[in-house]
Amino acid sequence: MTLSPGQLVALKNLARKKAGEAVDWINIADARVLTDLGLAERNGGGWVITNDGVAALAGHQDSD
Repeated sequence: MTLSPGQLVALKNLARKKAGEAVDWINIADARVLTDLGLAERNGGGWVITNDGVAALAGHQDSD
């Protein structure tokens, strides 16, 4: 799966957020694309990474 640089930054920020780190902000347009791809979702606490998002990020880091 190919993600734009902005989508990748958003996905990394969501992973950091899940780990309890503070993140500045998530680009809404990028987050919406990630949601459409099943890599993120929106809930009452804001945008969150899904299990598929974690796997996609791990796969992307393996290819770096």
